[in-house]
Amino acid sequence: MNLLTDPLQYDFFVRALLAVVLVSVLCALIGAWVVLRGLSYIGDAMSHAVFPGIVAAFLLRGNLLLGALLAAVLTALGIGAIGGRGGLKQDSAIGIVFVGMFSLGVVMLSRAPTFTTDLSAFLIGNPLGVTDGDLWGALGVTVVVGGLLSALQKELLLASFDPTEARAVGLPVGRLNNLLLVLIGLVVVLTVQLVGTTLSVSLLITSSAAARLLARSLRKMIALAAALGTVGGVTGLYLSYYLDTAPGATIVLVNTAIFLLALIFRRRE
Repeated sequence: MNLLTDPLQYDFFVRALLAVVLVSVLCALIGAWVVLRGLSYIGDAMSHAVFPGIVAAFLLRGNLLLGALLAAVLTALGIGAIGGRGGLKQDSAIGIVFVGMFSLGVVMLSRAPTFTTDLSAFLIGNPLGVTDGDLWGALGVTVVVGGLLSALQKELLLASFDPTEARAVGLPVGRLNNLLLVLIGLVVVLTVQLVGTTLSVSLLITSSAAARLLARSLRKMIALAAALGTVGGVTGLYLSYYLDTAPGATIVLVNTAIFLLALIFRRRE
């Protein structure tokens, strides 16, 4: 029992546990839509596309989270505009905006006099550095995202899987798609704080993909993804504590192992 309770004597570990649970629920809410619509690439794209916003905020000595959030919104709207007006498939639009935004961040970073630990920590991620403010922010975003997705579930389903019918009944398909992209960007920004830009995609995709293998409805998929993400996050955090490994990367590895188990279980059905 001491293995479970000993780390709880540290406030930073308790905050990290709460953050993992909140982010797992948040990623499940939006990750189910990402997986169902075949937008898994956008998680990786978004996690890199927020880079110029982070660098700009760093250079201006501003809030890194706010900079990332603004970059995520611009990226989402850019993907929607190019895909809608250019007649390109969404994966092409994602690739164009992703590469452009990330390259912009690299150019901006090359002008920076130094590369400090503050910016490095944001990019790499550190669950053990979560503050009370981060927790309240994650809770607020979870409530907002969950409320919007619940209120617009029927409209989003129709717009996602039968856009022709959705337009026929008068739904603003383009705006709904842009809203979903913005919500994805918002979630990515929060997960970037936890595991960094290169690993945030796992929290968004892996648990939802595992749930997709086992669940038969959207509601069950979201609930199962939240449960699997929480189990993977908590387990990974404890393992990182006792093995003295990077917490973010350890959580991702545990989530990947859970997905592989779900894949094996599915094949045996």
